Amino acid sequence: MIWIKRMASDVVLLFILLLAAFLYGYGIWNDHYVNTYYTTAVGSMLQSFHNFFFASLDSAGSVTVDKPPVAFWIQTLSAWIFGLHGWSVILPQTLAGVGSVLLVYLLVKPSFGRTAARLAALAMAATPVAAAVSRTNNIDAMLVFTLLLAAWFLFKGTRNHKTGSLLIAFGLIGVAFNEKMLQAYMVVPAFYLFYILAAKVSWKKKTGVLAACTAVMLVISLSWAVIVDSIPADKRPYMGSSGTNSVLNLAFGYNGVSRLTGDRSTGGGSGMPGGGFGGGQLPEMNGELPSFGSGQMPEMNGGMPAMDGAGGQGTAGDGRGQGGGVRGGDRGTAPQGQNEGSGGVPGSGSDDGGRQFGGADGGQGGRGGNFGSGGGMFNTGTAGPLRLFQQELSGQASWLLPFVLFGVTGIFAGLRRRNFTMQHKEALFWLAWLVPAMGFFSIAGFFHQYYLIMMAPPVAALAGAGWFKLWQYYEERSSWLSWLLPVAVPATAGFQWYIIHPYNDTIGSGWSAGVLAAGIAAALLLIMLRVLKGRAKPVLVRAAAVAGLLVLLVGPLYWAFTPITYGLNSMTPAAGPDSSDSGGFGGGRNSSTGVDEKLLAYLKEHNSGEAYLFAAMDYGTAGPYIIDEGEKVVILNGFNNSDVPYTAETLQALVESGKVKYFLVTSGGMGGGRGGGNSDITSWITENGTEVPSADWQGTAAGGAGGTLYEIILD
Repeated sequence: MIWIKRMASDVVLLFILLLAAFLYGYGIWNDHYVNTYYTTAVGSMLQSFHNFFFASLDSAGSVTVDKPPVAFWIQTLSAWIFGLHGWSVILPQTLAGVGSVLLVYLLVKPSFGRTAARLAALAMAATPVAAAVSRTNNIDAMLVFTLLLAAWFLFKGTRNHKTGSLLIAFGLIGVAFNEKMLQAYMVVPAFYLFYILAAKVSWKKKTGVLAACTAVMLVISLSWAVIVDSIPADKRPYMGSSGTNSVLNLAFGYNGVSRLTGDRSTGGGSGMPGGGFGGGQLPEMNGELPSFGSGQMPEMNGGMPAMDGAGGQGTAGDGRGQGGGVRGGDRGTAPQGQNEGSGGVPGSGSDDGGRQFGGADGGQGGRGGNFGSGGGMFNTGTAGPLRLFQQELSGQASWLLPFVLFGVTGIFAGLRRRNFTMQHKEALFWLAWLVPAMGFFSIAGFFHQYYLIMMAPPVAALAGAGWFKLWQYYEERSSWLSWLLPVAVPATAGFQWYIIHPYNDTIGSGWSAGVLAAGIAAALLLIMLRVLKGRAKPVLVRAAAVAGLLVLLVGPLYWAFTPITYGLNSMTPAAGPDSSDSGGFGGGRNSSTGVDEKLLAYLKEHNSGEAYLFAAMDYGTAGPYIIDEGEKVVILNGFNNSDVPYTAETLQALVESGKVKYFLVTSGGMGGGRGGGNSDITSWITENGTEVPSADWQGTAAGGAGGTLYEIILD
């Protein structure tokens, strides 16, 4: 425990961790439903072990969420301890985010020293996308923490020749697979490469250890999938978004290869109503938004947003939806606080429609158009080698990439065959993590901005490690390498100006000009001290070198604050002055009808012993009753249109068993039920049910669910 005492005595590190805790946790108590889809699942998982094990979306165990269960098990445990609240399901991700900052420090310090480790930890804390996603119940912060913990065991096991630590490292990758499936394997090449290069054992030993580690990783990775797929389909929930009711298809299809190819179908039919979006194709809109009744447009990869209202018409040029088609002016109406709807930012909702559906005025620069000409499908830019430098993505995790390039140049400039140090090996590890991630995000057709948190650890680690080498060369003043640091600072500052300046109209020009001026000033100071050579005091030289990197953290640190200052879209989180609009129109997709108190009272009064209060077409309607009231509700559709948890026959059997008699049919909604959901199900309900007069149950409050309530009693 000596290292814990040493770490606790590091006041600078403690400050960095407190900063991370503030960035990742301040105000999370204001978010009521967070990502409604996942919070609904947590509410259902609290109701039975069956639902808990399968990560069921609804109380009846009808359909699962579109991800494996480990992160939701942790969220459910938090909700069980603290009660089901928005903040209680966010808390595990916030703690994981802070833990990731600490792990970056611990991973960098042994080889590159305390100052480099502090700078790396600060860079990790200030990564905007890390701050954004750690404030939600999306699982990426937990995924990154698990992979960093695996890296810590990898480094420890390799240094100390501890096979047990190595088995744990690869086992944790298996755990990460059960958090977000194939995305966890993005780091596997880095783990293999590092052990092969750094382990001081024979090739025979290396081969044996890696074989054992791989076996452990695969067994843990596939354990839940094999168990679930071996259970008869009628004894478990339908595997949401799998298309074929198979976990393995979900893992290697929807959450695997489809992310790269951009094919948002799930292998069992279209991922969208009518198959129109099945192959990654969007319908031609001709300046109008398609009407989806009172519901939301479906999401195609866990965050595709929606329309809210009566469909209506969107005008591409003026930035405003007409006829209520897009949640253009709703940003301040959600009861949950800052994160619900489109972020709860007052007075800024008038041009949401334009930002969400592109057009000439739909946001500034490249920020705006999901369906516009520069935003890409999920506001992720245009695929290509420079995608991470485009306006849509660069503000999330790319701020320090130019500095990393200079730093890596410095690290490997003095590489010789007989001088292949642990610093080189660790730098290669981080590069083998970073480069595949950058490659994937440069060409992939199916991801969200917040996935870029995968880049945060290697960028932060290489920034700290690279600074250490550039500082060493600068201090020696003996070759051209000593000029790398003075050049790296203004080059990176110039790139950061490029990221910030399109937002000058929103935040003022002071930020972009200030960051650029600070970078130039720091570079001039470094050049002056370099020219003075030995006449400057060493403490001043070191302070100037540290300041050179610190000024480059001002921009990303400000961006990391934006989810607090500007609001956040909890379903598709991203940082930036338009953070409440991140991912296009995802905020509307995540909004909920809330609890209709009159409907709730009617259903409870007329319940005659049924296990479930009612059945809803979608999770957006059912979620508030599960989350806020702890009621048991059946959800008849999953997230994707290809999810078929019920047929007319199985639904009839459910009614005949006496478990449910009320059905709320809405024309759309979030998840599966778009346009009424499965037409066979809807037809069966309307043909066999008796419509309850709306005056008996329909509340008049703005949060009323609407739709038609049917009572079905079968002899």
